[in-house]
Amino acid sequence: MKVLNISYPTPLSEISKKDDNNIDIFIELEDGSTITAVVSTAQNLITRMKEDNVNFLSPPQPDIIVSTLTEENIKKAVDEYAIGDAFWLKLLYVASLDKSVIDMDRINQYLSQLKKLNEELLNGG
Repeated sequence: MKVLNISYPTPLSEISKKDDNNIDIFIELEDGSTITAVVSTAQNLITRMKEDNVNFLSPPQPDIIVSTLTEENIKKAVDEYAIGDAFWLKLLYVASLDKSVIDMDRINQYLSQLKKLNEELLNGG
C-alpha cells in the first residue's frame, strides 16, 4: 500500500541523539487510514532496558526500529511495513489500541491445528 504522508508531531530537527531516541509519527495511507506509530532506534531499546533495569522489553505498542532517526530511514522502514495491504502497520496499531479487535479464540484454534500438524510431521506422517 502506498504511504501518502508521514508527519512528525515533534520535528526531527528538535530530536537530540538521533542514534539513541524515539519519536511519534503519523502515517497516512492511500486507503484513507491514519496510523500512529513510534519509531525507535535500536540503541534506544537498550537504553530503555537499562533505565528499567531489565534485560528484555515488555510488550508495549511495537516500535518501528531504525538505526538512526532520519527521514530517509523512517520512510524506508514505513514503506516496508506498508507493503501489500499494510497488514503489520494496521495490525500493530489497532492491537495497541484495543486487543479485543483480535480474535484470540480463532488464533488459539489455529495454533491447535498447527500443533497437530507438527506432531504428525514429527511422528512420520
